[in-house]
Amino acid sequence: MNKAKTFPYFFAAPAILLFLAFTVYPIIASFVLSFQERVGGEYVFAGLKNYTRLWNDDIFWTAMQNTFIIFVVQVPIMIILAMVLANVLNNQLLKLKGFFRVSFFLPAVTSLVAYSILFSIMLQEEGIINTALSYIGITAIPWLSDPFWAKASIIIAMTWRWTGYNMVIFLAALQNIPEDLYEAASLDGANKFKQFFYITVPQLKPVILFAGILSTIGTLQLFDEPFNLTGGGPADSTMTLGLYIYQSGFEYFDFGYASAIAYAVVVMVGILSIIQFKIAGDD
Repeated sequence: MNKAKTFPYFFAAPAILLFLAFTVYPIIASFVLSFQERVGGEYVFAGLKNYTRLWNDDIFWTAMQNTFIIFVVQVPIMIILAMVLANVLNNQLLKLKGFFRVSFFLPAVTSLVAYSILFSIMLQEEGIINTALSYIGITAIPWLSDPFWAKASIIIAMTWRWTGYNMVIFLAALQNIPEDLYEAASLDGANKFKQFFYITVPQLKPVILFAGILSTIGTLQLFDEPFNLTGGGPADSTMTLGLYIYQSGFEYFDFGYASAIAYAVVVMVGILSIIQFKIAGDD
C-alpha cells in the first residue's frame, strides 16, 4: 500500500526537480543577489544599497517612464483591435475565415529578432514606409532617430505582432457565448453596435482581464523591440526596464543592481495586476 502511494511521485519527480532547478532556485538566487555587490571579484552583502541606488538613478526613472508610456498607449490599442478583429472573424457570414484567422495570427509565431530587424529596415529614412508616404505627399518621418517617433515605432511593431495573438484568445472566448443572447437582443431591436457593447464586452470581461495582465507583464519586460530597433536611443528615449536590466547585467556586469531592477519590475507587475483586478471588479 505504501509503495502504491509513493509510486506516482516517481513520475512527477523529473518535472518537480526541473521546476526547482530552473525556476525556484533562480528566483531565490536573484533575490539574494539583489542585496549584494561585487567587491574585489567577490559578491558581498550590501544591504539595501542597490535599492537605494534605484531611487537616485535617472536612467532607471527614464526607463520606467518610457515603459509606462508604451504600456499605457500600446496595450489598450492592441486589446481593442484584437476584440474588434475577433468579433468580425467570428461572423458566420464571413468567407475565408480560416485564411484571415491564420493571417492575423502569423505575426505571433515569427521570431522576435527577425520581425524587429524587418521593422528596422522598413522604418529607415529611405525605407519602404517613408517611400510609400512620399507618394501621398508626406515628408520622410525620422522613425528611429526622433524620440517621439522611436516610441511610436516600437508601439506599431508590438501592435503588429501581438494583436493576432490576443485575437485568437478573444475568438475562443466568443465561441462560448450563447447565440441565444444575440437572438434575444435582435428581437428587442438591438443593433450590432449595441450587441457588441452590451453582450460581447461584458461576456468577455474575464478574458479581457487575462489578456490585460499578460500584456502588462510582457510590456514591463519589453526588451527585443527596443534592443533591435533603437538600442534604447536616441538619448535613452526608448530605454525600457527590460533593456536596462540587460545592460546593467550583461554589459556592465553589475548583476546585483540588475537583480534589484528585476525585482522592482516584479513589484510593479504585482501592483498593476491588483489594480486591473480591482477595476474589473474581481476579488
